Amino acid sequence: VVGPFLKPDEKDKNVMPYEMASYVQEHTELMAISRVGGDLDLLKRLIASGFPVVVEKGTFLRDLTGVVSWMGHYQVVTGYDDAEEEFITQDSFVKADHPVSFVDMIKGWRAFNYAYLVIFPPEKEGEVIALLGPDADEMINYQNAALKASNEIYGLEGIDQYFAWFNRGSSLVNLQDYAGAAAAYDESFAIYPTIPEAERPWRMMWYQTGPYFAYFYAQRYYDVLYLADGTLSAMQGDQNLEESYYWRAMAKAALGDTSGAIADYRTSLKYHPGFGPAIYQLQLLGVENP
Repeated sequence: VVGPFLKPDEKDKNVMPYEMASYVQEHTELMAISRVGGDLDLLKRLIASGFPVVVEKGTFLRDLTGVVSWMGHYQVVTGYDDAEEEFITQDSFVKADHPVSFVDMIKGWRAFNYAYLVIFPPEKEGEVIALLGPDADEMINYQNAALKASNEIYGLEGIDQYFAWFNRGSSLVNLQDYAGAAAAYDESFAIYPTIPEAERPWRMMWYQTGPYFAYFYAQRYYDVLYLADGTLSAMQGDQNLEESYYWRAMAKAALGDTSGAIADYRTSLKYHPGFGPAIYQLQLLGVENP
């Protein structure tokens, strides 16, 4: 039912939390709130009050080629057991009522800045807002998430520290501190080569586009080009990642390569028909029929 809206191209590599929230708001009678910086206590409070939570995590799964590697994954958290120190999740890739330990939840969830989505009936909005507390306010939520990432950075190492720096960058992007975000992403990417090759989250830019925002608005256009080229060249099979083409187009346009930008915007629309940002930028460039 939701597939044609969320993934017009069935081979699309990712669906963002905001896209799922938009579907809920525009096509159902329910409401949705998407936030970052969650923790285990928040999950428990929401679940105990009758609100399942969608969490975005990093995990190691076997892909279609038979290789086990890191990728993004969603789970719906529906219960918890303090005695066993585990959550009960609904996982379409594994099974229903799939147990996930508290430790594994944190480790996987960190990869996506502890992002979560709560879907609820309109009459329950006040209850959800109360459960979220200060994090119900979007800007306060980003501030709290940036602080959480900063506090984690120096207590972690390896891939976990990589994620912590990345999370700080993502939260600063949402606070429009693009220079600070770019510096945080620089630290994250500097750690990446030190991670054992089999453990590297090489699909990271499929799911989180914060570095594009940070480098572009910090006027580091060549870094945007380098990142987009690297992301697309590392893909196996179809290079169907509309966001990477979009941001490469933005950088090309900023550098004066208008024809290259138009080509990339059109490729972005090839893989995601109706992709609003690409249509808007083409119209700005005078392309009448994007």
